Amino acid sequence: MRKNLIRSSVLFFILLTVFSVSSSAQYLLNSDTAFKAGSANSGRIWGYAFGDAYYKAHSDSFNRGNGNQYSGIPKNRNAFAFRRIYLGYDYNISKTFSAELLLAAEDNFPAGNPPSSAAASGDQLLNNKLAFYIKLANLRWKNIFKGTDLVVGQLSTPTFALLSDKMWNYRAVERTITDIRRTPSYDFGAALQGTFDPKTKNFGYNVMMGNGSSAKPEADSYKWFYGDVYGFFLDKKLVVDLYADYERLAWTPTWHHARQMSKIYVAYNSAATTKGIDPGNGFTIGAEYFVNNLKNDWFATKAAGGVDTISANASGLSLFVHGDIIPKKLRFFVRYDIYNPFNKIDNTTYTKYVGNTGNYNDNSYVGSTGNGDVTYKQQFFTTGLDFMPAKNVHFIPNIWYNHYATQLSNSYGKATGDNDLVFRLTFHYVFGK
Repeated sequence: MRKNLIRSSVLFFILLTVFSVSSSAQYLLNSDTAFKAGSANSGRIWGYAFGDAYYKAHSDSFNRGNGNQYSGIPKNRNAFAFRRIYLGYDYNISKTFSAELLLAAEDNFPAGNPPSSAAASGDQLLNNKLAFYIKLANLRWKNIFKGTDLVVGQLSTPTFALLSDKMWNYRAVERTITDIRRTPSYDFGAALQGTFDPKTKNFGYNVMMGNGSSAKPEADSYKWFYGDVYGFFLDKKLVVDLYADYERLAWTPTWHHARQMSKIYVAYNSAATTKGIDPGNGFTIGAEYFVNNLKNDWFATKAAGGVDTISANASGLSLFVHGDIIPKKLRFFVRYDIYNPFNKIDNTTYTKYVGNTGNYNDNSYVGSTGNGDVTYKQQFFTTGLDFMPAKNVHFIPNIWYNHYATQLSNSYGKATGDNDLVFRLTFHYVFGK
């Protein structure tokens, strides 16, 4: 195991060296003109929040989709709820070094999700009150190589937070499709971020090695390797991003368990200029597709008796469009996702499948926790309006819909297709930027 870890680490740092031939790197996750990047002994406090008044009009009979915040919530439930609160501080130590700190309270699953659970969950304390945790805390060494920044600590991963999430522009409505599957948006580790062309900054990269446990302490010796390359075309109006990651989950002479995701992202923003993208204005259309190879991840129960171990692919496609109705006052958005957690269904040979990788084996809670159909396909749809009475203030009436359909011939006596349907008035505000 030690030799494998050494080889992996050596390979990673070779890749870092190879990719370090770039120019001015991306700076902070939330950098903008209100913060003078590079001015020594300067800092800013910033933050944002979003939440909803929601009404659940329909509830899936299986209580499926444990990756979303509405699974297990009964029909006709209504509530006011925050889904994210950020409080950040960015500080320039010198022209060369800067620090980033971000506290977050988010992802709060209410009691009763999953069904029969009455315990606090998500970011709730034992007294059921919402609490902050440390999401980002990192040090950036700017231009450690020409145009390349080294970032160490707890930082944003290249998966979606640095590009595709920004182009989607409506995190207040829903996560990106890879974020829903909970590929880490942040992790503890080290990264190089940069561009290949100093003058135009049209082509760049991000490579990172992290624990793979986000804000939680590392519980094994396996590291998560992330990397992407991206390019801007047509005066930065068109962006193409190629991403891949890899993590071993268990590795012994008799048991190899791992995951490896590949992703392509393409988007067009009409308001972009040679200075950069502007997805909050104009017209934006995008597509994101991923395949996650889950090695030796599924246990399949044979009708004739016995259990087989199967490697399979989970895949998803997300399509979206948003644009101006009244510039800087009213916008629209539409998004449609399809997701398949398992591509090797064989109803003639197997009667049941159990997956091992979290958030790629959503539990339907049929019978008892851990049983039931975990292979069901999902179709997600959302649409709404974005009303902006002032800069950085948004009121967003929207529809949130997720459909589930089993792939098994034995559907446990339940409907093979059902859905969760939620009507929401979302509010979103930003300060300090």
